[in-house]
Amino acid sequence: MIYCENSAIENIAIHIVGNKINNDFFKPAKNGLKINKIDKSTLVYYFVSPFLKSNEYFNFYHDIDINMNEVFACVNKIFDNPNFLLEQSVNLAKHLYEQSTHPKIKGGEFYTVYFKDCIIDGETVDAVGLFKSENKDTFLKVFPSGDGFEIESEKGININKLDKGCLIFNMEREKGYVVAVVDNTNKGVEAQYWIDDFLHVRQRKDEYYNTQNVLSLCKDFVKNELPQQFENVSKADQIDLLNKSVKFFKEKDNFNLEEFANEVIEQPDVIKSFTEYKSAYVQEHELEIADNFTISDSAVKKQARVFKSVIKLDKNFHIYIHGNRELIEQGTDENGRKFYKIYYKEEN
Repeated sequence: MIYCENSAIENIAIHIVGNKINNDFFKPAKNGLKINKIDKSTLVYYFVSPFLKSNEYFNFYHDIDINMNEVFACVNKIFDNPNFLLEQSVNLAKHLYEQSTHPKIKGGEFYTVYFKDCIIDGETVDAVGLFKSENKDTFLKVFPSGDGFEIESEKGININKLDKGCLIFNMEREKGYVVAVVDNTNKGVEAQYWIDDFLHVRQRKDEYYNTQNVLSLCKDFVKNELPQQFENVSKADQIDLLNKSVKFFKEKDNFNLEEFANEVIEQPDVIKSFTEYKSAYVQEHELEIADNFTISDSAVKKQARVFKSVIKLDKNFHIYIHGNRELIEQGTDENGRKFYKIYYKEEN
């Protein structure tokens, strides 16, 4: 977990970075930003609050040499000497401008911030934050005027809506640092420019990574592979297997592939199919999934949201299955109509 609410902003620089392909401005500042204590606490909230609920981390990388990653190289110099923040922030802003070539990318303020004493997973370290604000909200200002009041509207940044950001923690430099990333604006092709083109990061191979990928593997296997390999698998069977998978991850502290297969999948022929599918899945998606790892609760919580436990019947009924598979039966009557029979003790 990340705890930066009480961290101190030691240095900050702001530049205007537009869209290069649209001939927008790139306007670097010549001086760092001077802020008072009240503004600092507001900025800390604006910058770090979006990161506090996630344990998903990334690393900088480069296909040839990690030192050729522009952001990694600039951040190295800042950590080595925080007095270089303004100089390196200009280099970072130039690099961001060069990546802003999709017509839908919005210009905005680009911030480079040096934080003292951030806490991540119980360890206290300094951090460099890179943030971009692209959208402006309209705010109303009400103020006294004579015997009454006046009202004005003004465009500004909503401190509860960080558009883009990353926190780079001064740890594991040799692996590309530990990096937390936020992108709340772009969901299409243009979204690649912040995470892929500008930062050039990939997911850190830790317990969150393993938990997330095994659950995704289970979902894809049950949804796509299982019905093709076994003709008698019903929707209820698929949902039951997904529910058992999530239950296993919620109740266990550690994942063991053999234990999971025996307790959740159970049937030898299905276990064999799952093992073969896992080998093909990791190769196709270029993943590394360990057979044993500590389970990440936050990854389980996030992935469980996309596990569907509902059977949709035409446009008339939805059946939600949360528990015992033995209490629901499927069949066809003498007129060829399909039906589900459900057993229960009491109606709520």
